Amino acid sequence: MEDLKSMTIIPVRKGSLGLEDSELGTYLDQLTEWELLEVDGVKRLTREFKFRNFAEALQFTNQVGELAEQEDHHPAILTEWGKVTVTWWTHVVNGLHLNDFISAAKTDQIFTS
Repeated sequence: MEDLKSMTIIPVRKGSLGLEDSELGTYLDQLTEWELLEVDGVKRLTREFKFRNFAEALQFTNQVGELAEQEDHHPAILTEWGKVTVTWWTHVVNGLHLNDFISAAKTDQIFTS
């Protein structure tokens, strides 16, 4: 299976399908510390990233924002003192798409670089 970080986001349009529940574990196994979360019946990927202070958290937030703009795929980001929570899901499919797992892997890559 191809490494998620090296994969390219694909355009998702109305009528596109999300991942089946049976596929989620395969992709989740490739991520570090991400959790599946369900909010109002919508599955999402979420992870909390820890930092030494607010400035580092904000710098990370901005880097994830740049990724989101480049890929035209935008997460929910909560920036607090010493931590950032990033949550990916795809509105068009009302749940999770391969793009969310790719984006999560690229978010991890930003964190570790």
